[in-house]
Amino acid sequence: MTTMAFRKLGKTACFAAMMLLSLPLVAGFFGAWHPALDSFAHFRAHLAVLMMLAALPLLLTSFRWTAAAALAFGTAALVSTSSMLTPPFIGPVQASFEPRAEGRPVYRLLQMNLRYDNATPERVLSLAGRMQPDVVTLEEVSDMWEAKLRPLSARYPYSKFCSHPNGVFGVAILSRRPFAEGSEPQCFDGGALAVAKVDFGGRTADVAALHLGWPWPFEQSQQIDRLEGPLAALDRNAVLGGDFNATPWSAAAARVAKAGDLTLVPAAGRTWLELALPEFLRFAGLTIDHVMAKGDVMVHSVTMGEYAGSDHRPLLVEFSFRDTATQPEDSESTTVSADVVATPRS
Repeated sequence: MTTMAFRKLGKTACFAAMMLLSLPLVAGFFGAWHPALDSFAHFRAHLAVLMMLAALPLLLTSFRWTAAAALAFGTAALVSTSSMLTPPFIGPVQASFEPRAEGRPVYRLLQMNLRYDNATPERVLSLAGRMQPDVVTLEEVSDMWEAKLRPLSARYPYSKFCSHPNGVFGVAILSRRPFAEGSEPQCFDGGALAVAKVDFGGRTADVAALHLGWPWPFEQSQQIDRLEGPLAALDRNAVLGGDFNATPWSAAAARVAKAGDLTLVPAAGRTWLELALPEFLRFAGLTIDHVMAKGDVMVHSVTMGEYAGSDHRPLLVEFSFRDTATQPEDSESTTVSADVVATPRS
């Protein structure tokens, strides 16, 4: 093969790759039309980068203007995945973090997909001890986890476990703060959603743990349909943590936010990465673990925690409540000790 023929073949291959990659990338922007299209949205950043890489060599060919258009579109697609720049017509409305107010109690929520077969559960216990959350929302709470989490019961005496029929994909809420008097924690859709009304020093809010299934062709869309009622019934003050198996700019995340009248909190980073991959490749992971809130709940920060044996990184959320004039003093909100892993259930 001559040099000229080789260049022509390379140009044709790059052009074909660029055009083929643009199709699912464009389709992902129309995820609200059908869940099949929304499945492409979750890989928007990956598709955009690959399309741009295919377009770069074409800048030196007769396809330069088409390549330039592809680069511009790819850049716009990447911008749309920014948690702070996503416009409302692309994804769910997102709020900025709110500053703390002096004298206002600050609470902590630890959100984590445990992984059903986590080989190092002691890391989870240690993490909870060091992060000192007030409440914990958990996913992939398999049958083994209820026993493994028992050492936390002294520090977190209030809990709700919602098992899944397959014994793997359950959810749970752990709280060191009491559930509101007269309330009863509930499970929905076969352990996909747990809701508990928690008393935060005189202010109550629904705390919810959510685990959605995989996107189309799996049942994620139908699952959101089934959960619309329970999400709509959340208290006016609520904070929800979960593994959505959906990116923040997806139609799936927007549907959850709309159903619960919730606001999506800016993402802390790519929370999921295949366990077999090294940590330096996290940029290729997926942002699928999220926090949402509403009402008087003000989220101050969301930070990604360290690896604890799961393919999902945990999230630590700090929040408080508005209307300090009606909120009792709560001296316990920031004084939890870290000895949580040492005391078994009596």
